[in-house]
Amino acid sequence: MKDVNLENRKFVIASIALVVVVGYIFRLAYLQLGSNEYEDKAKHNAIYNKVLFPSRGAIYDRNGKLLVYNEPAYDVMVITREAKDIDTLELCKALNMTREQFDLRMEEIKDTRKNPAYSSYSQQLFIPQISASDYSVLQEKLFRFKGFYVRERNVRQYKYPNAAHILGDVAEVSQFDIEKDDYYNAGDFIGKQGVERSYEKELRGTKGVEVLLRDARGKIQGRYQNGELDSLPHPGKDITLSIDIELQALGERLMQGKRGSIVAIEPSTGEILCMVSAPTYSPKDLVGKDRGKHIMQMVKNPSRPMLNRAISGTYPPGSTFKPGQALTFLQEHIVTPGTPFPCTGGFRYRNLKVGCHSHPSPITMQPAIATSCNGYFCWGLYHMFNNRSRYATTQEAMTTWKDYMVSMGFGYRLGVDLPGEARGMIPNADYYDKHLKRWNALTVISISIGQGEVTLTPLQIANQGATIANRGHYITPHIVKSIKGGTIADSLKAVHHTKVDPAYYEYIVGGMRSAVLSGTCSGAKNPWYEVCGKTGTAQNRGHDHSAFMGFAPRNNPQIAVAVYVENGGFGAAFGVPIGALIMEQYIRGELSPDSRVRAANIQARSIN
Repeated sequence: MKDVNLENRKFVIASIALVVVVGYIFRLAYLQLGSNEYEDKAKHNAIYNKVLFPSRGAIYDRNGKLLVYNEPAYDVMVITREAKDIDTLELCKALNMTREQFDLRMEEIKDTRKNPAYSSYSQQLFIPQISASDYSVLQEKLFRFKGFYVRERNVRQYKYPNAAHILGDVAEVSQFDIEKDDYYNAGDFIGKQGVERSYEKELRGTKGVEVLLRDARGKIQGRYQNGELDSLPHPGKDITLSIDIELQALGERLMQGKRGSIVAIEPSTGEILCMVSAPTYSPKDLVGKDRGKHIMQMVKNPSRPMLNRAISGTYPPGSTFKPGQALTFLQEHIVTPGTPFPCTGGFRYRNLKVGCHSHPSPITMQPAIATSCNGYFCWGLYHMFNNRSRYATTQEAMTTWKDYMVSMGFGYRLGVDLPGEARGMIPNADYYDKHLKRWNALTVISISIGQGEVTLTPLQIANQGATIANRGHYITPHIVKSIKGGTIADSLKAVHHTKVDPAYYEYIVGGMRSAVLSGTCSGAKNPWYEVCGKTGTAQNRGHDHSAFMGFAPRNNPQIAVAVYVENGGFGAAFGVPIGALIMEQYIRGELSPDSRVRAANIQARSIN
C-alpha cells in the first residue's frame, strides 16, 4: 500500500526544486538579455567617457564691453570603486589638504542623503576648481593615484566688480537640477541666479564626449573604436545685455553705504540701462573654493546683500504713485485739469486728517503734482469712490480704480527676464471686504498717495516713468538686448497700453516738468535738457524712505529712472540728486565737474 503522505512530500519537494530552477533560468535570461547591469560594470572597467565641456557664452554690455568671460579651471574627480591601495598622505600633500579633510570628503561623496546621484562606478566631484599651479603639481603624480582624475573645464570670470545681481553666478547642480533636466550629471555646473539662470540654455552650449579605452590598471590606452563614438562640444551663445556698465558702476558708487535701488529704462525699447541693488557684492566673490564662505557671510548679513531689491523688494511708492492717480481721475471724468481742491495743511474730513506741507490752496492738478500735494489726491479718490452717478457701489469704484492701476503695470509681475521678480500689492474690493468689516473711501484714503496697502517694486516705479515718457504705453522691461545666433522672446518686445487716453498724459508731463522748474524736484534742473520728475517720501515705521521717478528729455525721452533709498528721508534728499546724476551720465556720456563733486558728496553720505 502506497504511503500517500510520502508521495505528497515528494511532489512538494519536486515543485519547489522546479520553481527554484525556473527562477534561476529567468534570472540568467534577464541578466543576459534584459539587464545592462553587468555590461555597464564591464564598460566602466574598460571604457572611460571623458566629458568635453563646452565654452559657456560670454556676456557683454550694450556698448560691446566684455563683462563675463571664461577661464580654465580644473576639477579633481574620483571613481570610489577604483580608489584603492593609493598613498593617501602623498595625495593629500599634492592636493594641499589634511588626511581628516580627505576622509570627510570621501564620506560626503558616499553619503546618498547628501549626494543622491552617487555611484561607485561613475566619476564624483572631489575638489572643484583647483588653481593652475595646484593642477601642475598634481598632474605630475596623478598616475600614482588610481581612481583620481582631473577634469578640465571653464569657470566664469568678471571684468568688472559690478552688476552682481544682474549677471548672477554659476555653481554645481543640485539633485533637483539633475532630475529636472537630463542634460546634467552630478558635478556639472548651472546658472544659479540672474542672467546666468534666466538664459542658462542659451549660455551653456552642448557637451561633447571622448570615449577612451583603458586597461585593467585603469591606464588610458587610447580612443575607443578610433574615436567613432566621440562627439565635439558646441559652445554657448554670447549674450549682449541692455545695461551700460559705466552707468551701472556710477549707480553702485552713489548707493554705497545705503540700502535701496536704482532702475533706469530706455522708454522706446523697454531696455534696462542700469539696475542697482544696494548693498551689493562683487560677482567675483562667488567664484572658486571660497564661494561657500562668501555666501554664508552674506546670508548672515542683516542688510541682505544677495537680495535684488530692484525686482524683489516691495515698498510703499509714496508720492511717485500720484501721477497714476491723476490720470485715472482724468480718464474717469472725476476731475478736469482745472478742477481745484482745498488743502489747508492736508486733507481734512470730520475727524480724519492726512497732513501736507505748506503751499497755495485751493490747488489744481499740475501744481498739485509739482508741489506733491496730498490733499488734492485724497479729495480726488474720495470723489471717485463716492460718485454714485458712475459707480453703483464703492466696491465697483474700487474695482475700476484697480483695473487702471493694473493697466499701468502695478500689482502684477511685469515679466522682466530675471528670476525673483515680485508682484507688489494693489488692493481690490475683495481684499477690503475680507479684511475689514466695513470700509469706504475714507477708510482707504491713504492708497491715493501711495501709502496704506499699496506696494511696488523699484522696477515698477521706473516703468511708470517710461510709460509717462511714452505718453501711455510701455514695452516689457528686459535686461538682454540680443543673443548671438538666437532671438529674445516675443514677450520681451510686447507693447502694453494703459486704459488712459494718451492726450491726458501731456497734463502729467507738464506737472512733472513744473516739479523740476519750481517744485519738489528742483535739484534735478540742468541747462542741457528738460527733466520731468516726481518726488516721493514714503512713510515708514522708522525714518521715511526717499524716492524719485522721472525721465529726460521731456520730448523724445532717452531715459526713465527710479531711485529708492530706504530711510533716506525726503525725496529731495537722496532720490532727486541721484536720479539727476544717472540721467546726466547717460544722456551726456559724462558728468560735469560740478556734478562729479555732487556725486562724491552723495557717495560719502551713509545711512545707518
